[in-house]
Parts: sequence; C-alpha cells; structure tokens
Amino acid sequence: MTLIKSISGIRGTIGGEPGENLTPADIVRFTSAYATFIRNQSDLEKPRIVVGRDARISGEMVHRIITGTLMAMGCNVTDIGMATTPTTEIAVTREKADGGIIITASHNPRQWNALKLLNSQGEFLNAAEGAQILALAESGNYSFSSVDELGKITQKQFLHEHIQSVLSLELVDAEAIKAANFRVAVDCVNSVGGIAIPELLYALGVKEIFKLHCAPHGHFSHNPEPLPQHLTELSSLTRSSRATVGFAVDPDVDRLAIYCEDGEPFGEEYTLVAVADYILQHTPGNTVSNLSSSRALRDVTLARGGSYYAAAVGEVNVVEKMKAVNAVIGGEGNGGVIYPASHYGRDALVGIALFLTYLARTGKRPSELRKEYPAYYMAKQKVELTPEIDTDAILQQMKARFSDQQVTDIDGVKIDFPDKWVHLRKSNTEPIIRIYSEAATLEAAEKIGKEIIDLIRELV
Repeated sequence: MTLIKSISGIRGTIGGEPGENLTPADIVRFTSAYATFIRNQSDLEKPRIVVGRDARISGEMVHRIITGTLMAMGCNVTDIGMATTPTTEIAVTREKADGGIIITASHNPRQWNALKLLNSQGEFLNAAEGAQILALAESGNYSFSSVDELGKITQKQFLHEHIQSVLSLELVDAEAIKAANFRVAVDCVNSVGGIAIPELLYALGVKEIFKLHCAPHGHFSHNPEPLPQHLTELSSLTRSSRATVGFAVDPDVDRLAIYCEDGEPFGEEYTLVAVADYILQHTPGNTVSNLSSSRALRDVTLARGGSYYAAAVGEVNVVEKMKAVNAVIGGEGNGGVIYPASHYGRDALVGIALFLTYLARTGKRPSELRKEYPAYYMAKQKVELTPEIDTDAILQQMKARFSDQQVTDIDGVKIDFPDKWVHLRKSNTEPIIRIYSEAATLEAAEKIGKEIIDLIRELV
C-alpha cells in the first residue's frame, strides 16, 4: 500500500492506515490544505472550486469526501461529476473559478486514486504552490467554517462545452472529417473516455464507431496505461473492422494512443509528433516536450523552421516552458498533446480532432503518415525502489560516470550519446526510477537501458 505526496497533488492506494495510504483522513487533510491555499489566494469570502472525477471504483467515495470538505472550508463547489481531466480544466476557466480538483490516478491501476490540483487558469500548480499546500497539510494550520459560512454545491455538465470548444478551433475541420467517411475504433478502458470520445466523434461527423470498453463503470478491462501490450484488443478490432484508425485513451483522457489501419501502433511518442507536424504547417513556431520524449519532435520542428525546447518531466514544467518560448504546440511523449489555442493542458479530445483533420486533408492512411517521420525506438524500463535506496546519490554517481557525454540534470539525469539517449529520473507517482532510452533500433534502446539498470544495481 502506498501514499505519494508531491507538488502536483496526493496519490495513493485506497484503504489501510492514514498516512500510509489514500484514506478518508488523508483526503480531508489535503483537501483542507488546498482550500486554505485557495482562500489565501482569493479575495472572495467563498472561493469557487470545480471538482470532476474519472470513473474508477473509488471515485464516488473520494468525490463525496472532497466536496463535503470543501463545503466545510467555506468554498462553493461546481460539481461536474464524471468528466475528463481536460474537461475539468476547461470548466475552471468557464466558471471563472478559483481552482479545481481532479479526482483521478490517471494511468494507475484500479486500486489507486489521486487528487490533482488546479489553479484559477485550470492549470496544474507550480512547485512553489504545491510546496505550500504540502506544508499546510503537514502543519494542520487550517480551520473549518461555522454553520453560517458553509459553502454550497452547484451541479453542472461541461462535456458539451468542451466538445464545442474543440470544434471551434481554427485547425479542426469537421466538414473534411465528415466527408472522409472515417471508420474509427476506440478503447476507453471503462472510464470517462467512454462518454466523451464517442460524443466527440459523432460531433465531428464520424458515423461508424467501433467501441471497446466504453461503459464507464471503473472496472478496467485491462491495464489502464495505453501501451501496446495492453491494447491488443484494439489492434485486432481496428484491423478486423477495417477501421481507418484506432484511438485509445487512459482513464482521465489526457493521453492518446493511435493505431494504424493495419492494427499496428502509430507509437505513443508519435501522437504529439504528427499533431505538431500538422500545426507547424499552418502556424510555424516553436515546440516543447519533456526530456523523456522522442527526438522526432525536434527533427520535425527544425524541418518546419521552428525551434525545439526540452522541459523537465511533468505537465506543469512543459506548460511553463511553452509559455516562456511562445510555443505553438507541445506536450509529452506519452501521447499528451498540449495545444495553447485550446488550453494549456494535455487533451486527447483535441489530439483526436487535429489528427483526424490531418488525415482528412491529406487523404493519407495512418500507416503512410507514420512512415514520413524519423524512425526512433524507445524503451521504457524501471527499477523498483525501497526506502533504504538513496536515489539522489545514485543519480549523482551516474552523472559522474558519464561526464564525457552531454548530460542534462534539470530533472534526474539525461545522457545524450551521438546516436541515442537515456534518461533516469525518480517517478513523481510511483516508488521507482524510470529509465527511458531511445535509439535508431528497439534493440539498441533496450540495450542501453539494461546497461544502465545493471549499473544501478551495482550501486545499490
């Protein structure tokens, strides 16, 4: 059982002892700290907080505790119920709210849940803000409202507004998509994507949709992380149904995996690459991804006349860098597309609409489009951590060992070799060291990753 406290929120497994897992006591403590932080930031007597959740089994329980705690802290709540992460982000700005809480553990298995915390722009808190909330939670320096100062709950739905905002984007062409007569397969892993993605596709004019796991009951039909080894059913369905393309999302719908018409994965790293390529053809400019993302985005950006920038891992870091360099598109290589013309948050709905527009306007099949991009292969491995392991010391030793290579240490240690790279960093969401590597072949990427793992095991 696990409880992970980070600047981006609190995440843990349900049940067990307070302080060691995500229990009701921990939920109250961190919600109270967040409400105190928001009240300190707001000039209003009763700040407004938007609350949305994915469909995981513990969601209703966690949701009830959070909304009740916010009321007890004197906050008014806009409860949007089951909603995607990007829908919740958009709702914050549409409601002119002071913040938001998304109840989701993203790609983590069913026993996990989390509180993701937003500011008044519908964006994740930065490191300094997150640290303030952690300090408030640890100190218990907050107080609840009297009976006459309790907050109130208003219930609203924002999916329609979210979809309309996607349709209104200048580079989304619903008429072209409708005329293309696409056949689309989807796997929504029994969460809120099962509500949102079909509705988006119908709104875009897609008439034939082949659905997998779209009932939002939270009993995930497979591992919820949208990786090829978990999406074999979608691969088969895309091929057998003769679909034009297949789409898979994670439980909170901020990550998008694409499948080609032949059932082969487009590659989660190439979701952002393809969408960025389309955007850059119409709005030339800069791009941003994190240190663990493919070099392919850099190559495409340079080919389109822009400049590429790398950020530390984490959506808030990517967004911060995007704003600093005025990027026209950015995101993360896990299938997370951030399009500022929509909002500064990873959004699978935006990714789907832009990708389908690109296919419709070019007349290309996904497999044809994929062949146009640089061929890189990424291996994603990990080392499990135990409490006695000094992760920082390991990273410092790895940095010293490879001092003859280009090393970046803004987030863990990334070692850039001429023909490949490897990135080591401690996860913010799991007790592991993530080891991502990329090379011209999968074998080469796996090899360098395994060599690094062997070196780490020597050190521990």
